[in-house]
Amino acid sequence: MSDPVLLDVEDGVATLTLNRPENRNALTRELGSAIADALDDLEGHDEARCLVLTGAEGSFCAGGDVNAMTDRMSGDVPLHEAVRGIQYRTSKTLERVHEFYLPTVAKIDGVAFGAGANLAMACDLQLMSEEARISFGFRQVGLAVDTGTSYFLPRAVGENTAKELVFTGELVGPERAEELGLVNHVFPAEGFDEHVAEFLEPIADGPTVALRASKQALLGGFDRSLDDAIAFESAAQAAVLDSEDHTEGATAFVEKRDPEFEGR
Repeated sequence: MSDPVLLDVEDGVATLTLNRPENRNALTRELGSAIADALDDLEGHDEARCLVLTGAEGSFCAGGDVNAMTDRMSGDVPLHEAVRGIQYRTSKTLERVHEFYLPTVAKIDGVAFGAGANLAMACDLQLMSEEARISFGFRQVGLAVDTGTSYFLPRAVGENTAKELVFTGELVGPERAEELGLVNHVFPAEGFDEHVAEFLEPIADGPTVALRASKQALLGGFDRSLDDAIAFESAAQAAVLDSEDHTEGATAFVEKRDPEFEGR
């Protein structure tokens, strides 16, 4: 059997590909563990400066492991305990992606459904092929929202629109997804890889230490007072000032040239 995830690092871009196309890359226990292991490996990889998350063979991620949940319903473990265990493992995978220290980008080429949609939203940025679709359609399988929908979706589109997408289970096409703010950009299906690679260049070539600090500041911004936000930023800036990239950026600014950041 092929590896559940594929990890490749090239030109500063780490690409993590969900590689279970036979079940449309659903978040099984095996796949969740493989994602966590790959993120562990990346934390020691000096060349990785941003992370792209994508799916193999025309699907981003079909959602949670419904088959596992169905199997647990007929097992000896009480249903509420079985469901809690499955949801905990899946949600922890998404939480790990959301809190990953590098800038993260969801490359959505195919369907992102349910927990798979939340996996995309757990990334910092979302790029979508014009042939892709995204849905928070937990209602389609008779389930309430989970895996962080109530956190990610209202922050992206507002509370009223989040309710609409959840209550209707709409399969959102690219134009509407971009309009609602579910994704940052939609690119043509033809040449999608090239468009994404071009978009990633300023992130992969950027001042990685500074971008990491900026990410942490932005992730907590909704939950801090203005005073606390300013204090966090000040502490982060003090640390970033010691980076080689800051020295290079300041020198390049004075010399009126483009900086050549090394990610340190």
